[in-house]
Amino acid sequence: MALVNLLDVNLSFGGPHVLKDVNFQVDPGERVCLLGRNGAGKSTLMKVITGAMKPDTGVVSRQPNAVFTQLTQEVPKEMAGVVIDIVASGLRPMGEHEEEWERDVRVDNLIDRLQLDAQAEFSALSGGLKRRVLLARALAGQPDFLLLDEPTNHLDLESILWLEEFLLSEKLGLFFVTHDRTFLRKLATRIVELDRGRLVSWACDYDTYIVRKEDVLAAEEKQNAAFDKKLAQEEVWIRKGVKAQRGRSQGRVHALMQMRAERMARRDRVGNVTMKLAEAEKSGVKVIDAENVSFSWPDGRVIVKDFSTSITRGDKIGLIGPNGAGKTTLIKLLLGKLAPTGGTLKLGTQLEVVYYDQLRELIDDNKTVADNIANGNATVTIDGNTRNVITYLQEFLFSPERARTPARVLSGGERNRLLLARLFTKPANVLVMDEPTNDLDIETLDLLEDLLVEYKGTLLLVSHDRDFLDNVVTSSMVFEGDGHIEEYVGGYSDWVTEKAKQAKAAELRAGAVNVSASKGSAGKAASAGAPAVAKARKLTSKELKELEGLPAQIERLEREQAELAGKLSDASFYHKDRHAVGVAEARLAEIEREHATAFARWEELEAAKNG
Repeated sequence: MALVNLLDVNLSFGGPHVLKDVNFQVDPGERVCLLGRNGAGKSTLMKVITGAMKPDTGVVSRQPNAVFTQLTQEVPKEMAGVVIDIVASGLRPMGEHEEEWERDVRVDNLIDRLQLDAQAEFSALSGGLKRRVLLARALAGQPDFLLLDEPTNHLDLESILWLEEFLLSEKLGLFFVTHDRTFLRKLATRIVELDRGRLVSWACDYDTYIVRKEDVLAAEEKQNAAFDKKLAQEEVWIRKGVKAQRGRSQGRVHALMQMRAERMARRDRVGNVTMKLAEAEKSGVKVIDAENVSFSWPDGRVIVKDFSTSITRGDKIGLIGPNGAGKTTLIKLLLGKLAPTGGTLKLGTQLEVVYYDQLRELIDDNKTVADNIANGNATVTIDGNTRNVITYLQEFLFSPERARTPARVLSGGERNRLLLARLFTKPANVLVMDEPTNDLDIETLDLLEDLLVEYKGTLLLVSHDRDFLDNVVTSSMVFEGDGHIEEYVGGYSDWVTEKAKQAKAAELRAGAVNVSASKGSAGKAASAGAPAVAKARKLTSKELKELEGLPAQIERLEREQAELAGKLSDASFYHKDRHAVGVAEARLAEIEREHATAFARWEELEAAKNG
């Protein structure tokens, strides 16, 4: 039996339908991802599924006795207590097949994995930490059907990876909204999209969905253009018909009336955000030069230790690390906002810095959306041009009515669009963005991505969105613990691949040393029983040719080893084809043997050659 079933569901709030003729079900074990533009009604659909909101018409049925749990974007204002008590409140009532200690262990594990302070007062936590507490509470109850609204917001990479594996291993129904495309690709067994009140199911993976969706939109645009052309022709005909009543066909007039009604009822797709950065004059070629920079707090806690880097104009750098590692502190150090406790730091010339996270703090919830941009003025100046603030905000999908509402009523996605609108009014040649992707719909995220790729200035980006990092940054600064920061070329995937390659190389070096030591011990034992000592000899032409080819053979094996290690370090690889996993693991073991043999043979021939 389906976990939930919606039959002919309709819902509106006095305007266009938020849900229109929705028929939808989720079966046990399915992991369904819900896509849709900000404001399309995704959160409303979740409330209808859980029963928190009733539809105007239609039937919603749920599996009897199934436990439904929802993690919403909004944090309940009335919630209070210490973290461990709030997480434990999500547990199911005591069952026959569960011991008290098992429940305690589950709560402790969740608190530990989500990096929470068990005894912290909930009301004193930041918004991000509160969301993590609520996620832990939702997972504690082991629900049959879990609804998650942007679950990766405010989680660091380690927590996101853990959540992915947790959800993949649990036998529960999952219905989730996310902007994190890597998270979507790994988890979703089906995609559904809410678009202008209609819910459409896409039985394919995300990348196939993108291609098919573009085809559908192109066909819709073509069909609408043909309809509008026909309507325009009929409007010309009827205006002529006013002067010549006898030539008028009543059937044709009736058809025109129907076309007018159909055009009036048609809901055009919401447009895309129009983004354009106001770029300042070019900075100097050298933007930041740090040499052996360190920083410690007065309590002795080391955040940065002996870090050196040179950032030049046009670099796009991602900062990767767990929550609390010191990413914001490093940014402040690099921008000269904090003085290092060791080392030297030089800033380049003509730097115009805009810091996205700082702008977030400056939004006044009591002011209107427009006043947050123009400070009470009717116009705003962008790139030296004066623009009407309402017109400017329409480029960020704020209707004139929405632009005049207080900022406090905005959804998470709307709030982030307001931040972007504010950001792009300020000229910059150094752009600092701290988690800019939270709550944005995927279309807006794609546009922001394209904008940053084309940006000619310097970018410092803090993000836990793996796809976004891969597509935007040219290098990454990774916090590896104890204040150590390492730089890697490329984004998140490049870092993971390089780390796997380094780990394998270290393992192989250790193995080669052991093989060499073993051979050395065997040689000593043999010489003890035989007084004759082997003399150096001249290598044959065949051995010389073999020695010449061994480095290339070893290098080829190491490349193949790194590729396989990268595959096997990706959790999604294990969920595609178990046979392929077995083949990869067997080949990796075989390569290790071949590499050890080749390395030992190279040592042997080199020793013989050099006498």
